[in-house]
Amino acid sequence: MPGSHFRPVLALSLLLAIGALMGLTSILVKLAGNIGWPAMAYLFWSLLGGGLLLLLFTWIRSERPGISPGLLGYYLASGLLSIAVPNGLLFSSIGHVGAGFASMCLAFPPLITYLLALALRMERLSRIRLLGICIGLAGSLLLALGKLNAGDSPLLWVLAALCVPVFLALGNIYRARYWPAGASPLSLAPGMLLGGALLLVPLGLFGVDLAPRLENTAAVGLLALQMLLFAAVYALFFVLQNLAGTVFLSQIGSVAAITGAAIAIGLLGEQGSLSMLLAALCIVGGVLLVAWRGAKEAQA
Repeated sequence: MPGSHFRPVLALSLLLAIGALMGLTSILVKLAGNIGWPAMAYLFWSLLGGGLLLLLFTWIRSERPGISPGLLGYYLASGLLSIAVPNGLLFSSIGHVGAGFASMCLAFPPLITYLLALALRMERLSRIRLLGICIGLAGSLLLALGKLNAGDSPLLWVLAALCVPVFLALGNIYRARYWPAGASPLSLAPGMLLGGALLLVPLGLFGVDLAPRLENTAAVGLLALQMLLFAAVYALFFVLQNLAGTVFLSQIGSVAAITGAAIAIGLLGEQGSLSMLLAALCIVGGVLLVAWRGAKEAQA
């Protein structure tokens, strides 16, 4: 583990790197949908491939995941809350609400995570952080109302995208409270990805298309990129949570939101709006207040 004066620098570097990689996910999902990948099929095969890549990596590093009943339960629960449900909602909603809007929704987990941590007495009450939460949630309201007023997306899919950060926050809290004793960060990551993939399999019994689309180079290339992205993000994800804690980790979403929205507007030609800009300012302001106060408390 790095020396204490290197920890903040390493944590911030990991935060920016993981957030930027997560921001690319919305873009890849939209591109995959444009060439014929069903959302849930793309998610399933990406999770399966990413999990197997991580499993191979852990074997090479001799950090193999455990398979005790307690660990298997942890993989499934964390896979449900952190992987299967939020990514299922995200991947499915992007085709209806756009990659930019979906990316912006990733900014809210820090605020929701702090509220949950507060309720569970994992964090102390701070008026500054509470103000940050209120400002950030005002941003979410602006974002939702702006999208609904635009009239280009069904209410159901707007709500589905807005539910993504709720499950991500629940996953953050679950992993922190039930982290298996003695488990290394890297040994837990493949189990969570493969657990998430396994939980998607029953969808095939209800008519959801999970068949892979490998007809052309572009389809295969986008799948390979998403596999690598999942493997890299979630390997670093557990490292950062172990290094800097749950509330700090949750700020990944803010970086992902700005990265994904900027790429969607700049490269994919999606339409930005005043409400999205105002929401982004509220989100950034709220998260900075939550993070700044948390840093001050950690130094005290």
